[in-house]
Amino acid sequence: MFSDFGSMELMLIVLVTLLVIGPERLPETLRTLGLWMGRLSRSFTAMKVELEQEIGMDDVRRQLHNESVMAQMKQIEDDVKNTIQPPTSSSQPQGENSADSAKNTSPPNTP
Repeated sequence: MFSDFGSMELMLIVLVTLLVIGPERLPETLRTLGLWMGRLSRSFTAMKVELEQEIGMDDVRRQLHNESVMAQMKQIEDDVKNTIQPPTSSSQPQGENSADSAKNTSPPNTP
């Protein structure tokens, strides 16, 4: 929340606040400020919840979750299929096939 303020700036703000408000009214002022911050936070949370209900965020989240689950299931299905069915012979390197075919088609050596 106060990431842009350094410790010196915060100390200066506290000192000026203490001088302006005075030490006897400072606890009451801080309490009132805390109450207003809580009300503001609850108000923003309520507005967020209402907005999410209006646009149907629950449905959108559910749909995104379902899509991710379906994608994971598809990946698992593909992995299982690849494990059960070995790759076809066309995935062998070409060098092995040409060497085997050269051995089979060459005429036998006769002396």
